[in-house]
Amino acid sequence: MTDVLIVSLGSTGGWLRSDPELAGSIARAGATAAVVTAAPQRDVRTYALTDLAWARAARAAARRGIDEHGPRAIVYSSTTAALLWPRPGAIRFDTLARDSRPGRHGIWQRPVERRRLAQAPLLVPMTPDQPGICVRIPVEPSGPSGERDLAAVAYAPDPIKRRLDLLLGAWDAARRDGEELVVTGIERPGRDGVRFAGRLPPAEFRALLRRARVFAAAPVREDYGIAPLEALADGCVLATTPAAGPYPALAIARAIDPRLESDDLAAAIRTALDDPPADFAARAATALAPFRQAAVDRVVADELLPRLLG
Repeated sequence: MTDVLIVSLGSTGGWLRSDPELAGSIARAGATAAVVTAAPQRDVRTYALTDLAWARAARAAARRGIDEHGPRAIVYSSTTAALLWPRPGAIRFDTLARDSRPGRHGIWQRPVERRRLAQAPLLVPMTPDQPGICVRIPVEPSGPSGERDLAAVAYAPDPIKRRLDLLLGAWDAARRDGEELVVTGIERPGRDGVRFAGRLPPAEFRALLRRARVFAAAPVREDYGIAPLEALADGCVLATTPAAGPYPALAIARAIDPRLESDDLAAAIRTALDDPPADFAARAATALAPFRQAAVDRVVADELLPRLLG
């Protein structure tokens, strides 16, 4: 018998990394954990169909995990993973369909989500603005910083959600001769001042962050936002537009210097490059203390497991 089964949606790189990390925290607390991951799904036209496909895949993974591991408790990683659950469990989430699936985009997901949230024995949000036990995805510095020979890095696997066109326009307005923006997560032909690096392994992405002076972002909505948090952990100054969602990295940057958040992203980028607070990296590191692995492990050991296992 396994203590905790984690049913991972696995639909993004963040989930694929964070669910094994949660299992590791559980193991360090002295319990056993297993992770089962939904099978990859092909792209379909609407959010409603996308969520249905992933929810069915998560249900199949959960059934397989229950049969194989006989868990005492289950954690569904994302509300989508819990929508068609075969057995109630805790729900871990970064955002809710009620917030991210407005109108027809969440026509069936929102009412099912309400029922699942009411039925779940425990809610495990990633940010403290939601009810339940907040268990963050841990963020650590990836290594010592070297020469900051790159002006800026961005992460835009979804060009619409990340407003890539707006970001590139701001960069064109802000950049000076010799400055380069490296855009990760997507492949496109490069042009003067912009290089597209495609999808990178995590270690290579973090190596870029250690070389960059600025992490530039223009999301429509940012939930947990692991990439900008990693950028802060590796000493980048965050320049960003305002965005809906919890977006903890934005709250950290805004508290240090409000000029780094602006609808005029070009101005925010130039501030980050030319006039950032001298102690930005140190203050960001202090603000990231609740996101460190040791802090997350304490929450798992002292709060999460007693509630899951009784």
